[in-house]
Amino acid sequence: MKGYIHSFQSLGAADGPGIRFVVFMQGCNLRCGCCHNPDTWECNVGKEYTPEEVFETLKRYKTYFGKDGGITVSGGEPLLQAEFVTELFRLCKDDGINTCLDTSGSIMNDQVLSLLDECDRVLLDIKYTDDESYRKYVGCSLKKPIEFLDILQQKGIPTWLRQVTIPTLSDDEENIKRLRYIAKEYLCVEKVELLPFRTICKSKYDNMGLEFPFEKYGVPSKETMNKLNELLLF
Repeated sequence: MKGYIHSFQSLGAADGPGIRFVVFMQGCNLRCGCCHNPDTWECNVGKEYTPEEVFETLKRYKTYFGKDGGITVSGGEPLLQAEFVTELFRLCKDDGINTCLDTSGSIMNDQVLSLLDECDRVLLDIKYTDDESYRKYVGCSLKKPIEFLDILQQKGIPTWLRQVTIPTLSDDEENIKRLRYIAKEYLCVEKVELLPFRTICKSKYDNMGLEFPFEKYGVPSKETMNKLNELLLF
């Protein structure tokens, strides 16, 4: 078995708890307006690896993981290559390495269900809290990640919800209240992370000859991020 991989990050500190080896899978089924990695969209391209090859690479960093760190598989969308990720996670769990999946939660099938059985934690994107925005700026319905969250709740998988804060699109109080409500409805949710939108990825779009549609929104201020994070606490 082989998987298409975009890149690795050997010592990541922003993709789950502790220090983590991050695998960015190639290929995505969505086209989010705020995407920072358009170079991961195309499927069936990139360097091919077996699960064993990736495992042998990440094992070199095991001493840095400590009790909280481990592997995070992100993308692109890792659910498109669920069987590959499942085998990789099995190798990791057999070696005592914590496994974390970073996903949009937009795909559900038998292969994904098997993958979730190997996940110690899931980072789930809730990109917006209204269906109209989801369909317009993501390409699927809000129903998809909510149904995915239902499965995480049923399986009792510890979950972090993540949302990119985009000025005028997701930086309002009502959105945060809805996000807070979702988090409180699910006992599996341990944490909610608000990630400030950045425009530094524009060079990737330029190099690919693509328009970066969300450049016009700019970045949220520190004051805005502090305010929204405070709203999550009530």
